Amino acid sequence: MTTIDDGNARFYRDNAAAYAGRARRTPAARLEKFLARLKPGAFVLELGCGGGQDSAYMLARGFDVTPTDGSPELAMEAERLLGRPVEVVRFEELCWRERFDGIWAEACLLHVPRTELPGVLARILVALKAGGVLHASFKAGEMEGRDGFGRYYNYPSRDWLLRRFEETGWTAIDIEETDGGGYDGKPTRWLHVAASKPDN
Repeated sequence: MTTIDDGNARFYRDNAAAYAGRARRTPAARLEKFLARLKPGAFVLELGCGGGQDSAYMLARGFDVTPTDGSPELAMEAERLLGRPVEVVRFEELCWRERFDGIWAEACLLHVPRTELPGVLARILVALKAGGVLHASFKAGEMEGRDGFGRYYNYPSRDWLLRRFEETGWTAIDIEETDGGGYDGKPTRWLHVAASKPDN
């Protein structure tokens, strides 16, 4: 299984414009908390940028942002908003080495199959400079499955997710739990992870 399986790829291909253009608030409080850990003008990689709203926010704040998405259709939507190229990169294809000060992965790593998540977290770790920081968010649960749109989710528990980060070498791991929603309109328990790459 790849990190974008047929159900996920089909959904984002067929619904790219609607998904990118939905009435979505940029998670300003979480973004500001993430950006506060970085120096002005720091290099940031956004994974799963969707319609590009979060990258636009960070660019407006003066950060050097590389927006990416695994869906070619969503990448095109983000390009329209941002006025710049958006790379099409799947998580298992990440190959940067010590390039970024921070990585923003809001509501995207939740599509990585459980068996592949440790490998993806390791690749993200390599892409960060020493002391670099990550934000990632997941829909909480106890087992992997699909939503009503056929999209795959890993639905981790807090403890399961913490172990995956610990075993792949992350430090300063903090997991905040909040209640919210998603594209499907259903109440959702979210796990927001802040973690760092060791300084040495």
